[in-house]
Amino acid sequence: MTDQAAIEQAARRVFSGPIAFLKSAPGLDYLPAADLPEIAFAGRSNVGKSTLLNALTNRKGLARTSNTPGRTQELNFFDVGDPPAFRLVDMPGYGFAKAPPQVAKRWRFLVNDFLRGRANLKRTLVLIDARRGIGDGDRELMDMLDEAAVNYGLVLTKADKLKKSDLENVQQRVAEEARKRPAAHPGLLTTSAEKGMGVEQLRRAVIEAIG
Repeated sequence: MTDQAAIEQAARRVFSGPIAFLKSAPGLDYLPAADLPEIAFAGRSNVGKSTLLNALTNRKGLARTSNTPGRTQELNFFDVGDPPAFRLVDMPGYGFAKAPPQVAKRWRFLVNDFLRGRANLKRTLVLIDARRGIGDGDRELMDMLDEAAVNYGLVLTKADKLKKSDLENVQQRVAEEARKRPAAHPGLLTTSAEKGMGVEQLRRAVIEAIG
């Protein structure tokens, strides 16, 4: 069996097995023990992060979704496997969070401190709305990850909302910017949670990242 075939087999097995909510952490003092590999999902509040996590895990209600951007206000941890082999982390969104400035500031510090200081974090997946491309908030996060030498990958969401030619243009622009980033993992993932586009590739990327 080739390495790629083994990764595909592992991805199918892992994401069809037990996946459970572990805990929410409103601050660093509430984090679970750093005893398992973790993959974090970050992005704008309306990027479709929770919806993509539900598609990734093939569970409709694992991560909470809402029509109100910014509902995820804490770090949410999910155990994958029984016994758990690794964790997924749903991070607070940035950009459109409807919250007082002090609350939004606290969220931002929580995200930054977690990403900079979590030794068992294998990769951060930065979700980019395909309809918008990379925005200022995305660049701010990517700058921080580059400076802290935290490995991350870029994932386009809601790709089904664009015509093929428009999507190709966005893919090219995002890939070009990623190549200039020192901590960005090569390769751009393109997804649509609604259509299932790229979900299998995302599963394989998670398995590859945890090693």
